[in-house]
Amino acid sequence: MKKRILVIDDDEDILEVLNIILEKEGYQVILCNNGESAKQIAMLQPDLVMLDLRLSGSEKGGAEICSEIKSIDEHRHLPVMLISAEADVPGIAHECGANAWVQKPFDIHHLVHQVRKFVV
Repeated sequence: MKKRILVIDDDEDILEVLNIILEKEGYQVILCNNGESAKQIAMLQPDLVMLDLRLSGSEKGGAEICSEIKSIDEHRHLPVMLISAEADVPGIAHECGANAWVQKPFDIHHLVHQVRKFVV
């Protein structure tokens, strides 16, 4: 069974690029352009959540969504990877409990390497 990756980003172009990259690597990709799908994690059952920090049109930002995911006992061990152009992505990732981060613009090989650390 393919591993599932939930990608949450408000940029449709980034979603399309990530979908192409991750599907090529053999993952099942669930795309969302707002933070609402984070509320459905139990139903979606992803193996990894990739999350942008800035989500326009969403009442919560990526760091807050990450913190909420990590605060729920049954999701605490679900890997969360931040993907952002923010200057302090490593610090924000540490504060919200993210397992990894990738800086935008990202190198495809580095991104895939980071993903493989959590979903093989």
